[in-house]
Amino acid sequence: MSLRINTNLAAIGALRNLDATTDELTKSINRLSTGLKINTAADDPAGLTISENFRAQISGIQRAVQNSQDAINMTKTAEGALAEVQTLLQSMRALAVHSANTGVVDQNVLNANQAQIRSVIQSIDRIASQTAFGSKKLLDGTAGAQASVTQPDVVNSIFIGGTFNGKPVVSGPITMQITTPATRAQIDCSNTFNSANDIVPAGSISINGTSISTNGTESIATVVAKINQMSNVTGVTANLVGSGPFNVQLVQNSYGANYDIRLFDTNGLLNGLPFDSSVGTNAVADVSVTTGDGVETVQFTGGRGLGDSGLRLTDTFGNAIVLTEDGNQNFTGPAQVGVLTAGAIQIQVGPSANQLVQLSIPSIFADALGTSVVPGESVASIDVTTSTGAQNAILIVDDAITQLARIRGDIGSFQKDFLESNVRSLGVARENLAATESSIRDADMAEEITQYTKFQILQQSGMAVLAQANQLPQSVLRLLQG
Repeated sequence: MSLRINTNLAAIGALRNLDATTDELTKSINRLSTGLKINTAADDPAGLTISENFRAQISGIQRAVQNSQDAINMTKTAEGALAEVQTLLQSMRALAVHSANTGVVDQNVLNANQAQIRSVIQSIDRIASQTAFGSKKLLDGTAGAQASVTQPDVVNSIFIGGTFNGKPVVSGPITMQITTPATRAQIDCSNTFNSANDIVPAGSISINGTSISTNGTESIATVVAKINQMSNVTGVTANLVGSGPFNVQLVQNSYGANYDIRLFDTNGLLNGLPFDSSVGTNAVADVSVTTGDGVETVQFTGGRGLGDSGLRLTDTFGNAIVLTEDGNQNFTGPAQVGVLTAGAIQIQVGPSANQLVQLSIPSIFADALGTSVVPGESVASIDVTTSTGAQNAILIVDDAITQLARIRGDIGSFQKDFLESNVRSLGVARENLAATESSIRDADMAEEITQYTKFQILQQSGMAVLAQANQLPQSVLRLLQG
């Protein structure tokens, strides 16, 4: 064993071990202070990935529970309003039965009963038009309007909410006329090639910030293939076009003004210009929907939102239509592309996509009640001033009461069998997911305190040993003294 002054290997080794112990002690203190076993991705990469997925599910379940509770309150609001309408119908029926007693009542009484019935009808219409949960109407037939596509080759999907051009929608056709088709950004490079096997000089190009290099031995077909291999990054596809000579055509994968092509070709490999760019255009269409005031036509424009495709057309009220590529290119219209059905409320009751339930609440305006017993008559048209009218009124009101009872029963079943049951089942799921996530991410405090104590002792002993190691070179002085 040789003795050295300049390099104290013992001290270096002691210092290395002390540094490692200090790092572990710091991590242990961090875990104890946060109560978490995983504080950074470096602590447990796989565990972090799994636990983050669980956290996403747990937060989704919590929101779904709140959604269901909100929906329960909404159904209670609607059901309470319907109960009041039924009370009004019961009083109207009593007036109809009284008016049917023509052997006793006179015309003045009949006129008074009819005046009261008109007041009841106004109250029913007021309840139908004003009952809302927040700003969402519940009983006027507009709650949760549903749109279905009738031309799937033209339109991928349609969403029409409760209002269109600021007016309540009613069931009816959805028609569309495309006034401006969407286009994709495109650059036709100017350099020509006699065949796909022509060699491209060495150099590089940049497409939408991604660099693609050539080594001077690759054919133009190979360069096009390299560009297409990066298409998922650049959003651009390359093609050789022409019948000889050929040139390279760059096409943006997505439609609309939110998607462009930026080509830097300072080496002149494909294009004569050192920089070239192109931007797509958004589709524009006129969409017509039936509202309470008649047919309304609104201009829908693509690409309104950041990152929105030029094929996703929206208006200022959040209604949307997504075109197919074929529809964008070949459809003009005007023609029907969908059907709007009012009266369906859609509720997200789960933490994942498409975990939905729907509830249909039809219009309860007086002219929509009691329409199936006397042809052409409804609660709104009741007239008890004649004997026949009073008899018909009893039939109409009985039918309306049955109709409302059925609606209330549907709402009650939806609340009990879907919403309340969903809250209970989601609560169990949330509890078990939280337990699993906790086992992955939370620290076992008893174990962690044990580890902390060990590292604390190791640190103290390491400091003592390092101090001793630093004294070793002094032994060389004894040789000099001798």
